[in-house]
Amino acid sequence: MAHTVAASAEHTIDAPSDEVYRYLADMHLHARFLPAPFYDCQVVQGGVGTGSVIQVKIDFAGGAKVIRMKVTEPTPGRTLVLTDTNGSGLVTTYTLAPQGGQTLVKVAASFDGESGVAGFVERIAAPRRLHSIYTKELGAFDAHAREQRAR
Repeated sequence: MAHTVAASAEHTIDAPSDEVYRYLADMHLHARFLPAPFYDCQVVQGGVGTGSVIQVKIDFAGGAKVIRMKVTEPTPGRTLVLTDTNGSGLVTTYTLAPQGGQTLVKVAASFDGESGVAGFVERIAAPRRLHSIYTKELGAFDAHAREQRAR
């Protein structure tokens, strides 16, 4: 029986929410901050916000997979969603909450998990690994924001 695997992370970024949202919605910039196991990220369509499509490889659970993420903005300036169109069920949602001159960013992801023994292992390992990956990604965005503000 298949199941849904979910993970999340959050980080306060030292920049106003409109600035942080611009960084997240710019897929050319966003691609630079995707940590391993993501690699070979390419903007296939658009590049900023709704309608953009990126293709990225992920080395996860013993093999490389290609995911093709379509970008939507259910709440422009506050919520950015990347949805895999290659059938993995992966949906990654970035939600921003202004906090004065800073922004709390939460990233939440879920995907269709494997069944059987592989699924059992995945349910245990994947959420922790994804939390670590997204924590690194948000840390990289924070470092970028701080660098931009120092200029």
